[in-house]
Amino acid sequence: MPGWFHWRLLRTLLRTRPSVSRATTAARSRSAALRVAAVRIAQAALAAGVAWLIATELLGHREPFFAPIAAILILGLTVERRGRRAAELALGVAIGIGIADLIVLATGTGAWQLMLVVGLAMAAAVLAGGGVLLVNQAAVSAVLVATLQTPEDAMSGARFVDAFVGAGTALAANALLPADPIRLVRRELDPLLHRLSGVLVEVADALEHGDADAARKALDQARALDPAVRELGAAIGAGVETVRLAPSRRRSRTRLARFAGAAEPIDLAVRNARVLARAAVRAIELRDNVPPIAIEAVRDLAAAVRALDRELTEPEAAGSAVEPALRAAAGATAALEETANMSVNVIVGQVRSSATDLLTGLGLSREDAIARVRAAREELASPSRS
Repeated sequence: MPGWFHWRLLRTLLRTRPSVSRATTAARSRSAALRVAAVRIAQAALAAGVAWLIATELLGHREPFFAPIAAILILGLTVERRGRRAAELALGVAIGIGIADLIVLATGTGAWQLMLVVGLAMAAAVLAGGGVLLVNQAAVSAVLVATLQTPEDAMSGARFVDAFVGAGTALAANALLPADPIRLVRRELDPLLHRLSGVLVEVADALEHGDADAARKALDQARALDPAVRELGAAIGAGVETVRLAPSRRRSRTRLARFAGAAEPIDLAVRNARVLARAAVRAIELRDNVPPIAIEAVRDLAAAVRALDRELTEPEAAGSAVEPALRAAAGATAALEETANMSVNVIVGQVRSSATDLLTGLGLSREDAIARVRAAREELASPSRS
């Protein structure tokens, strides 16, 4: 009996360990997310409290619920387009309050009045050309006014002022407690470049071993990069807005401009990686000969992608991404001298195109990047580089 019991206990513990490990990983991930969001949470909490104090103590409003609501909606846990969100929120509040005040003043409150004010407020916001925030805020404002005030309180204007107080307080908090724009961008850029580099390594491995399944997996991974590219664009937009609104972050302007200049070339490199992965699948399925030098060029391209972030952020790392990008271009060009089948032509074209994109992301003009890629073999072989 004791032996049987211990065996069952051991089996139970062995089954439990993966669950415990997953729970620990999830807890660490959530703790990391909380640390990342800490500044934004502090901004929202501070702005909500200050907006309430301004509306109650300085303006004498009795129930200024729009003030903290506006502050939270503008700040929240996102950092992009806060200035635009403030403008949309203010317009949405104006539309919602104005329509609700008129309906409540004329007909009183009730279920059908609520449906009417919500429908009219949302329709008016759409006609005003508003986005999701503007339309939703118009509807929410109309609901709050139609359900919380009596006809005698309509057209007071206090709630509209409260919304402006909240919006102004939120923008002030964004300027006084700004997020680090460089950290915002790198938090999206580093994982994206790591994943893109991994895709290229997977493509090279698949070509080397003739593994079509691995090539298809790399293609799926390349397709999955699109959301990360969009997140990078949003982070750069948020960083640009932060630099513009927060004087204490103006010194980040030059570094941020380098990231912004690299965003489109990185997007193009991701698209090229998809085409490259598809070419690898085709080459393996058709059993086309892909020379080792072409495969090595793909690996050099992966190395260039890995080094891109460091070269963008660290002046002493100059050349760390340029060198492997040029090696990739030179190797791809040399591959055409060994094999010129259709698959190799596509692979070479995508490697050279990606190398051009990476050089453009480092600040070269498109014309200069193309010229260096075309002359990569001569440049790497020149005595001055030895």
